[in-house]
Amino acid sequence: MEDFGDDIMLTVILRHDQSQPLDEFQAKLDAAGWWENFPPEGVEIVSWNVVMTIGQIVTLRLPPNKLNAVNVELERSAWGVFKTECYPTYDFVKVRERLAKQAKEKSDG
Repeated sequence: MEDFGDDIMLTVILRHDQSQPLDEFQAKLDAAGWWENFPPEGVEIVSWNVVMTIGQIVTLRLPPNKLNAVNVELERSAWGVFKTECYPTYDFVKVRERLAKQAKEKSDG
């Protein structure tokens, strides 16, 4: 079992509302203070990607006690601009590397 520490990771999918032009939803984000307030203090951005035709996919690292602050900020400033989905996440790279090494060792036998 891997040790991932005390923080959790959360992947947030911000699906674009395609009924709104870019300028319109950017204005709504600006008015809501999105860029200043998301993510809340104490929450780290691990990655933030734009996925064409889907929207934005954000991975955050945070202490569990900050989960409610992330939720409230999404409700306060993202709703009406994005449809949001949230998924608990973990970094699989080290696990994948360990499993690949073990598989190679078995095949080399």
